[in-house]
Amino acid sequence: MATSVSARDGGPPSPDAPPSRPRPARSEDAARRRGRLHRWDVKAAPYLFVSPFFLTFAAFGLFPLLYTGWLSLNRVELGGDPQWKGLENYTDLATSEFFWNALLNTFTIGVISTVPQLMMALGLAQLLNTKLRGRGFFRVAVLAPYATSIAAATLVFAQLFNTDYGLINSALGWAGLGPVDWESSKWPAQIAISVIVIWRWTGYNALIYLAAMQAVPHDLYEAAALDGATRWRQFVSVTIPSIRPTILFTIVVSTIGSTQLFGEPMLYGGSLGISGGSGNQYQTLSLLMYEKGWVTGALGQASAIAWVMLLLLLLLGAGRVLVARARARARRTKLEG
Repeated sequence: MATSVSARDGGPPSPDAPPSRPRPARSEDAARRRGRLHRWDVKAAPYLFVSPFFLTFAAFGLFPLLYTGWLSLNRVELGGDPQWKGLENYTDLATSEFFWNALLNTFTIGVISTVPQLMMALGLAQLLNTKLRGRGFFRVAVLAPYATSIAAATLVFAQLFNTDYGLINSALGWAGLGPVDWESSKWPAQIAISVIVIWRWTGYNALIYLAAMQAVPHDLYEAAALDGATRWRQFVSVTIPSIRPTILFTIVVSTIGSTQLFGEPMLYGGSLGISGGSGNQYQTLSLLMYEKGWVTGALGQASAIAWVMLLLLLLLGAGRVLVARARARARRTKLEG
């Protein structure tokens, strides 16, 4: 008994004491399983956290994209079965005057709306970046057009540009000029639609430019002022180069938006909006795609137009990347030389 107690107290084990039991193999297996589960948890948990996005994108983004590409290779009517046609829908677009007219209208409306819009946004951002009284109010106010619905804004501008009783023609009459057919003429109609786009998106781009301008170090302006640079010279030589990536970003985004222009021309034309006016004078690619798909029921041709729009945007993005690489290469060459 004493020997057993001394063994429990840390003394030498008694020869009569029973041998100690080995650790069960089951506990070692459980430890190994816990270790494997821990490693799997560390590796798989990040993918589980981001999986809802990828599942949603696959269901509502990737699948519709691939399915539209498959439809573009078939002749599909509403309520009918698809018939394989290969590239026939694309070759039909290449010989369609309506497609080329819509492509040209998309380009011209995009240029007319994007260039003045970004220039005005740049000037407005520079103004809001100065010590202007009540600039907080004006920074919020410039975003009001963006918060306005497309339908409400377009209906208001359609009344302003009305040929018979619109305020724009009335102002032209007061100035001694004749009335302009803002609805049936090609260029006046495209200018009117571009004005709606400019009014809605100028403030949005101005706030993007303002955020980029506020990130420019003030030391650059102080150094330019010590060198005798005027406010205009500081804007041209300091502000513009510093926010050039942001300017390129807005150019790309605005070009994408103009390529997908749909709501403004459709609502502006009223009953003739889907066809882009009586003579298709402002029908864009998006309107042509909608007309082909849901008016004439040619879903295969509409899908082909959608894929052509996608390819145009991909070419635009590739051109943007090439320009950025060429500029970076020129900059490195200049520094090395």
